[in-house]
Amino acid sequence: MSGLSRDDVAHVATLARIHLNDDELDTMAGQLDQIVEWVGQISEVAAADVPPMSHPLPLTNVTRPDEVRECLSAEEALSGAPASEEDRFAVPRILDED
Repeated sequence: MSGLSRDDVAHVATLARIHLNDDELDTMAGQLDQIVEWVGQISEVAAADVPPMSHPLPLTNVTRPDEVRECLSAEEALSGAPASEEDRFAVPRILDED
């Protein structure tokens, strides 16, 4: 058992800028301790002859090759836009920051 303490969880929460109250810290300490224990069990089962993988089936990249082709000019792309400015789409500001 890893023995994650309530203080460990509080420290990680502070680093992540997550505010947890006392009850949440107690709950999270137990839950995270269980998760770390389960990961440890999985690590024990993993055999040295099994290579690490991101997917159980072999995958092949099925994307098309990247080829240079003709594309719309800025004027054509912006022709249907309700508003444009300096060859860009003009949209309402959502943040009050400069």
